[in-house]
Amino acid sequence: MPELPEVETVRRTLVQLVLNKTIKDVDVFWPNIIKKPADIEQFKHLLLGQTIHDIDRRGKFLKFMLDDYVLLSHLRMEGRYVFQKADEIEDHDKHTHVIFSFTDGSRLLYRDVRKFGTMHIFTKGEEEKSKPLAQLGLEPFSDKFTEEHLYKGLKKTERSIKVALLDQQIVVGLGNIYVDEALFKANIHPMRKAATIKKREIGPLHKAVVQTLQEAVDRGGSTIRSYVNSQGEMGMFQLQLNVYAQNGKPCPNCGHEIEKTVVGGRGTHYCPKCQKI
Repeated sequence: MPELPEVETVRRTLVQLVLNKTIKDVDVFWPNIIKKPADIEQFKHLLLGQTIHDIDRRGKFLKFMLDDYVLLSHLRMEGRYVFQKADEIEDHDKHTHVIFSFTDGSRLLYRDVRKFGTMHIFTKGEEEKSKPLAQLGLEPFSDKFTEEHLYKGLKKTERSIKVALLDQQIVVGLGNIYVDEALFKANIHPMRKAATIKKREIGPLHKAVVQTLQEAVDRGGSTIRSYVNSQGEMGMFQLQLNVYAQNGKPCPNCGHEIEKTVVGGRGTHYCPKCQKI
C-alpha cells in the first residue's frame, strides 16, 4: 500500500505533469471507486471545465485543487496515476478505471488492479470538515506534531504501539513499512502496549517517525511489489530498510536474526534483541 512517502512522490510528479490543465472529459469504467457524489454523471459534470491549480496531500490522500472543487483521491493498495501526452495516447487496459482528458489532448489515467481506491469531490473548504479527512491526525512534518502530542496520544490507548501508530488518528502517513522502521530506530517492540511508553522514550520515537518518513520521501518512497510514481519510476528507500521484509537476515545493529510476527493483522518485522518487550 502506498504510504505517505509514496503519495508525496506521486503528488510531486503530478504537479510537474498536470498543473494548469483543464478537464475536458471524464470516463469512469468502475463506478465503485467514486464515493462522492455517488451519481457518476454528477461526478463527471462537476469536473468538466475545471482547471487543476495545485495538488496537495493530506496523509495518504491526494487533493486536486480545482477552480471550485477539491478532488480527493486515495490510492489504497495498488492505485496509481499514468500521464499520457497528446501524441502518446495509447488504448487503456482493463485496470484503467477513470480517465481525465484535458483540453490540450493529454490525459491522466487512474489504474488500480485491486479496485480499492476511492475518489470524493468536495466544494473547496469543505473537504477538511467531512470524512474521510476530518478524522485524521496531525501531519508528521507539521510544527504541531510535537513530542508532547505523540506522548499524549499513545498514553490514551491500551492497544499495541504499532496499531496505535497505524490508525492515522495520532499522526498520519505511517503504514506498515515505516512503522516497523521507526520502531526499530527507537528500539521499541511493536507489540508493546502504547500506554506503557515512557517520557524518556518519546524523543527518540518522535525523531524516528519524522526521520524515517523524511528519508523515504527523499528517496522517492519504497518500491514494494508494484509501487511506481506517475512517470513509471520506482522509489529507492527499500534499499535501506533495516527490518521490514528482512526476516531471517542479521540485524544491522547487533547481528541477531530479524524476526517476523503478526500485530493487528499486519506482518511485522523487528529485532528481538534490540527491541525488547
